[in-house]
Parts: sequence; structure tokens; C-alpha cells
Amino acid sequence: MSSNIEILPLKAWFPLEDFPLVISGPCSAESREQLLETALEVAKIPQVKVLRAGLWKPRTRPGEFEGVGEEGLKWLFEAKRATGLMTTIEVAEPAHVELALKYGVDILWIGARTVVNPFSVQAIAEALKGTHIPVMVKNPVSPDLKLWIGAIERVYNAGITKLLAIHRGFHYFNKSPFRNAPMWEIPIELKRSIPNIPIIVDPSHICGRRSLLHEISQKALDMEMDGLMIESHIDPASAKTDAAQQVSPADLRKLLDSLVVRDRQGNPEFQNMLEQLRTEIDKLDGEMLDILAKRMEIINEIGDYKIENDITILQMKRWAGIIEDRLSIGTNLGLDKEFLLNLLKLIHTESIKKQEERFKQSRK
Repeated sequence: MSSNIEILPLKAWFPLEDFPLVISGPCSAESREQLLETALEVAKIPQVKVLRAGLWKPRTRPGEFEGVGEEGLKWLFEAKRATGLMTTIEVAEPAHVELALKYGVDILWIGARTVVNPFSVQAIAEALKGTHIPVMVKNPVSPDLKLWIGAIERVYNAGITKLLAIHRGFHYFNKSPFRNAPMWEIPIELKRSIPNIPIIVDPSHICGRRSLLHEISQKALDMEMDGLMIESHIDPASAKTDAAQQVSPADLRKLLDSLVVRDRQGNPEFQNMLEQLRTEIDKLDGEMLDILAKRMEIINEIGDYKIENDITILQMKRWAGIIEDRLSIGTNLGLDKEFLLNLLKLIHTESIKKQEERFKQSRK
């Protein structure tokens, strides 16, 4: 999949120095005081160049905080004048674009929930015609590369050449430590399809919690992504939206100062393929661990059933049959017999241990 899109390089229109582009600010603008206080503090961080704030929040259920709307644009404009930072907001419909232009917003972004609907993206693209304002396009919620590229193409066809992509992770049905699985192979493939597009990584939405932000931020820089969008709030604990993933400006400074920016070198094609293969391993490891956890849950059920029916925990005939069957299947798949035997023994030992623990508990 390839796309004939000629995007203006980021450094041609944005004043970048040694550090990649950093965008920060609250998930939601909640009050004038909250936004201004946050803006004044993040402006003291040298790496931060753009102030973000959510003004229209697409909430899953009615009655949740849906943003302050146009009033927040007045606060954002005031924050821009007070700090000198550029500003960016999410737009989800043509009316949002018109208001953002009216209040001098510097960069717009189209959110993940909007990108999934080509009709909405096209309506926004029509409103963008003749503006030449920079636009960032987030990946859709689902891992659909064609949908992401399609949204970028629609904005490009409206005459926007200052284009960026935002990687904010993808919904993943399996259990994961992340709010949205990184699935790095997809932004890598986007780079392959549109080689000149800058990609900003959104660790806040990938992680969903503060403790993982450093890991994903450093990973993004190691993969030569072009910037970071990290949510910052003057008092994260009191945030009306996504409190768990926002950091204070002080913690943001510590995070950014701890990141290592390495010289870009080597063969990008080789690095991209290597990362794609590593990502596949990460996914398979996750699936393997999930299967192992489900196996142990069934082991617990078996232990309870044995206790209820007064059956011995260790049944050698059953275990010998398992060994013979699993070794036959595994060796036919090309796995080493000794490796399989050691693995099966470890799993069996843990299974017996769990059943013994349940047996002891039943006797208390």
C-alpha cells in the first residue's frame, strides 16, 4: 500500500531544535484558571513547544463531561499570549474548524473517533480548504491502516500540506498493560506508505496510566518518531477526564529530561523490519501468557473438582499421556524435544502446586 502524498517536512515550517516536537497540556480545558496555570508551568519546560487542550470531548455516555466548547478557545488564546506557545485543539466537525480559526489556533487535530467515519473527515476537509493550517490526524480506534491513510489523504486533497500523523495506540480485545495497544508495526507501515509524514506519538492514550509513560516515550524516540504528545494538568488527581494518564508539569519536566535522544543513523528499512518482527513477538508473547493464565484458571477448577470428589491430586497415568501427546505435537511443529520436556515439567509443577494450595485451604 502506497500513497502519492507530498507533505511539507516538519522542519520546513516548525522551529525545532535538538529535541523532537513536544505537545502538552490538559486532556480537557476545565476552567480558565486550570488552563492558564497549566500553560504557564509547561511553558517553563524548554522541550514543550505546543499547548494542547480538549474543548469538545466525545464521551461514550451522555452526562459525562463533554468539554467547555467555545469558551475554552478564549482561555486558550489568553494562554497563547501569556506563554508564547503555539496551540492545538481537536476538531470533530466543520463548526469546530471555523471557531478554531476565529480564535487563532495554530494547529488542529482530528481525533481517533472521528477518523473512523470518512463522512466526518470529509466534512472537516471541506472546511479546511483554503486555510493551509497544519493538521494532525490520529489513528482510528481499530488497527485499520487503510482508514488512517484515507483520512490523511482526504485532508491532503483539501490542500493541506502541513500534515502530521498521531499514533495513540489501538483498541485490543485481549488483556494488556496498556489502555491502547501500541502495535508499532502499524505506524511503521504508515511510514513505509507515506515516507515523509511526521509521526507524533501520544503516550498518554497508549498507556492510560502515568507509570508507563517513560517506557513508551523512550520507545517512540528510539524508533525515530518525530515527537510526543503528553497530557499535563496542574492537578492531575482532580482532572475531569483521564486523570490516571495525566502528569503534573513538574513530573512532565522530569520525564522529558530523563529521555535519551539518539542520533538518527543506520538503515531505516532494516530498523523498521526489525521492529516489526519484534512487535510480532511481543504480541505472540502476550497471547501466550494470556493462554497460560487461562490454563491455570482451569487447573484451579480441576483442583476444586478433585477436592469435592476426593480424588488424588497427582495422577501419573494422565501425566504420562500428556507428556507423550504434547511431545509428539511439539516435535512435529519443529520444537526441540528437550526444550518441550522442560517446559511441560515447569507447567506441571506449577499446576500441582496450585492444586495443593487449594487442597490445604479446603482443610482449614
